[in-house]
Amino acid sequence: MANDTRHKGRRSSAALAAGARSQSPSPQSDLQQDDNPRGHASHGLSLVSWGLRLLNFGPLLVLVVLVAIISLLTPYFLTPINIGNILAQTAVIAIVALGQHLVILTRGIDLSVGSNLALATVVGGLLFRVVDSAPLVMLAMLLTGTLVGAVNGAVYVFGRLPHPFIITLATLSICRGLALEISPGHTTMRGMPDAIVTIGSATTFGIPNSFFVVVLVAAGVLVMAKYMVWGRWTYAVGGHPEAAVEMGIPVKWVLLSTYMISGFCVGIGAIVLAGRTAASSPLYGNLLELDTIAAVIIGGASFLGGRGHVGHALVGAVMIGVIRNALNLLNVDVFFQMIAIGLVIVLAVEADVLRNWLEARVRTIQAARTQ
Repeated sequence: MANDTRHKGRRSSAALAAGARSQSPSPQSDLQQDDNPRGHASHGLSLVSWGLRLLNFGPLLVLVVLVAIISLLTPYFLTPINIGNILAQTAVIAIVALGQHLVILTRGIDLSVGSNLALATVVGGLLFRVVDSAPLVMLAMLLTGTLVGAVNGAVYVFGRLPHPFIITLATLSICRGLALEISPGHTTMRGMPDAIVTIGSATTFGIPNSFFVVVLVAAGVLVMAKYMVWGRWTYAVGGHPEAAVEMGIPVKWVLLSTYMISGFCVGIGAIVLAGRTAASSPLYGNLLELDTIAAVIIGGASFLGGRGHVGHALVGAVMIGVIRNALNLLNVDVFFQMIAIGLVIVLAVEADVLRNWLEARVRTIQAARTQ
C-alpha cells in the first residue's frame, strides 16, 4: 500500500514536471518570438527601400518605356532626323529648367523665366540693329536675364516677401510688357549675328549645336551643386532653412544667387532660341515657366526643397519633348498635348507625395529596429 502510494506520487510529480516543461517556453522559442518582429521589420524595410529606389529611377524608366512604345507606334520616331528635332526642341526648356531646378531646390519658384527670355531676345535684337557683334549681343542677353533674376532674388530676400511666387509673378508681367513696349511694332524682329544662328540652328556631326550647349550648362550646374560648398549650402537651405541659419550659412545670399543663376540660364536659353529662329520677339517664351517647372517636377525633384539632381531636370525636359513630338507624329490635336502634360505633372506630384510617405515609413521602421 505504501509502495503504491509512493509510485503514484512519483508519477504525479513526473506529470507535473512534464506539464510545466510543456507550458514554459524554451529559450529557443523565446528567441524566435523576439526575432519575428525584427524579421518583419527587416522585410518591411527592404520593401520600402525598393519602393524608394523605384521612385528615384522611375522618371528615367518611364522615359525608356515611353520611347519604346512610341517607336512601335510610329517608325519615324527613332530616325536620326527626328531625334535631332527632339534635341533641338527641348534645348531651351532643358537649359532654363536647370536654373529653375536650383530655385526649386531652395523651396522657391521662378514664374518670370518665359517673359525674361522674351525681354532678353528683344534687347539682343535691338542691339543687333546698332552693331553686328555676336559677343555684344550675347552679353546683352545674358546680362538682361541675370539682372531680372537679381531683381527677383533681391526683392524676395531683402523685401521680406513670404514667398517668391509674388515677385516672380510681378516680373512675369513687367518683363512681358517691357518687351512689347520696346520692340518696334510690338512684333518679331528678324536677324541675328551669324555666330548666334550657328549656335541655335546648326549641327555638328548631325547633332544640334544647342545640344552641346545643354551639356555644358548641365556640367556647370552639376559642378556647382555637387562639388562646391555653395551647392551643399543650397541643399541645406532648401532642406532645413532654420538649421541652415543656425549653422551660419548665408541663407539670403544663397537664395539671391540661385535666382541670379536662374536668370543667367534664361539668358543662355534666349541665345539658343534667337539663334534657332534667327529673330527676336516679345512673344517668345509663352508658358515656358510651366514647361520648366513641369520638367523639374516630372524628373523627380521635390517642391518641398532639398531634394533634386541635375539629371531630374534633363530627364523631365526630354520627357516633355518626347511626348509633344510623339503626339505631333501621331497627328494628335495640340490642345490634347497640353492635357497630356498636365496629367503627367499630376502623376509626378503624386509620386513625390508617395516618396515622402515611404521615407517616413523607413524612419519609423528603423526607429522600431533600434528599440
